[in-house]
Formats: sequence, C-alpha cells, structure tokens
Amino acid sequence: MHLTLVYITLDLPYVESLKGRRKVLSSIKDRLKKENCSILDLSGEYSKEAELALAFLTHTESDIHQKIQRIENLLEKYQGELDYHISFETV
Repeated sequence: MHLTLVYITLDLPYVESLKGRRKVLSSIKDRLKKENCSILDLSGEYSKEAELALAFLTHTESDIHQKIQRIENLLEKYQGELDYHISFETV
C-alpha cells in the first residue's frame, strides 16, 4: 500500500472575497470527493490564493499516477482558466 499526499495550489485572480473563494473551493472539493480521497483546505486569509491537501491510498505506483492524472483532468474540466500547481509525495 502507498499513502500519497497531494498539494494543490490554486491562483484565483477573479475571486474578490473569501466567500467567493469558499464557493469555488467547495465546488472543487465536492468533485474531488468522487476520487475517494481525504481533502483539507490549507488556505490562508488572502482570497486570491488557495491551497488544498489530499491524501489517498493505492496498491501500486501506477495507480498513484493514474489518480493524479484524474485529479488534473478534473481541475481542467472544472474551469480551464484555473491556474494551479500540483505536487505530491508518497509515504
């Protein structure tokens, strides 16, 4: 079993308030829950940036890359104008 921690940093230039950021993140988190992973919002007080942490278990390393690819596809499908960076580590 492999435990993978994924960090997603989002730039939200069009969001004007914390309430707007919360709305965007809530929608993204609802979609990510379908990937069977735990999600934590690590965002600070600045409304134009957000950070999410995800954790999930997989059987093989190839499953890790497939799941991360599905997460990237989900973010692209959600909104093409989202600027994001994904990093991950396996424990």
